[in-house]
Order: sequence, then C-alpha cells, then structure tokens
Amino acid sequence: MKITDACVYPYPAGDSSIRRLALEAHALGYDSIIAAETPACEINDVAILSGMILTDTSAKDVINRIKQNKESGVIVSVQARDNGFNRAVGGMNGIHILRGVHAVEKYAFDHVTAKIVADNGTAIDLDLSPLISGRGHTRQKAIHRYLDLMTLYRRFEFPLTISSSARSVLDMRTVREVSGLCSIIGMDIADVEQALAGVARITAPKETAVKVIS
Repeated sequence: MKITDACVYPYPAGDSSIRRLALEAHALGYDSIIAAETPACEINDVAILSGMILTDTSAKDVINRIKQNKESGVIVSVQARDNGFNRAVGGMNGIHILRGVHAVEKYAFDHVTAKIVADNGTAIDLDLSPLISGRGHTRQKAIHRYLDLMTLYRRFEFPLTISSSARSVLDMRTVREVSGLCSIIGMDIADVEQALAGVARITAPKETAVKVIS
C-alpha cells in the first residue's frame, strides 16, 4: 500500500528542496509525495509524483489544461470554488483531485457534487495545513467543513487523499500524527489508511468490464 502526502511545495514555491522534503517524508513514514510543478523521480526510496494545481481558473481553462496534460502522467488537482464550478470539474475526466473544500462555503460541496465525484472517481483532498498551523476561526471553519464532508463520504464513498501542503519540512507530520489530526474530524484508522492510499487508487488503471456472450 502506497502511503502518500498528496501535496507538498518544494523550492521555489516553498523553502525546502525536493530532496530535503523526500528525505523527511521517508523518515515520517511515507513512500510517495505529490510535488507541485516538479518532474517525477525517486529519491531515497520515496516516489516523487509530479503534480499540477489549477487555481483561479474557469472550467473552460481547466478543460484546456487537461487536454495539454493528457499524456504527461502529471496528477492534476483543482482548487474548489463555488458549487457550479465544483460540479463541473468534479465530473471531468483527467481531474484527479479537488482541493480546498475546507475553504469554500458550506453549500459549495453538496450531495449532488459528492455523487458526481464518486461516480467519476475524483478524490477530495483533506488539506491538514489549517489543522496544523491554523488558528481561531480559520481552524474551526476547516474542522466544520471536514465534518460535513465526512458525512457525505460515508454516504457516497468518493476517494479521499490527505495532504500537508508543506512548504517546509517543518510543516510535515508523521503518519501517526496525521491519524491523530484526522480523528478530530471523525475519521478512524481505516478511514485514514484508505485516504493515505487514495492517490494510488485514483491513479490505478481503471478496470474494463468484459461482457461474456453465451
């Protein structure tokens, strides 16, 4: 089972090199990380998966970027916005992860969007940075959004991923600490294990049903 931090930001977006982040990830119990705008490689037995994060862009622009990225193997994440946008991108082929659900308004991710992403196999990311470093209203809002999200997760069973959004090795957390943080939003060990393995799930080749004619 691959244990993946679904988003880190190496230098120059952050202040730690990709090598330093990979070494830290290995020490903390991960065997893969998605690194924003970084070529895929392997460092110290940690698989570096190349990630593209689309923010502040229209659904039409997202489609164009997906077409450009079709054969690249890059894992595409889109930052959540309003309800209509989330429904549109959640059902697009080529979108792997919808990020930032904790930061949008409550009804921007509802039961309709949850069913769309579940049917499409699009993962919803649990960005732990507001739980790690957030304070006051920001942290409480994230907790409440994630509690709402987990209610929808129990019903629709869409894929989940977990990310630290680390811009420094100081922002990263051990797998055990991640489990503790996730317990705040109602996740048990089995939920956390599934979410940490979520990237492998969404990037695995989809099985094609075989029709048997008798």
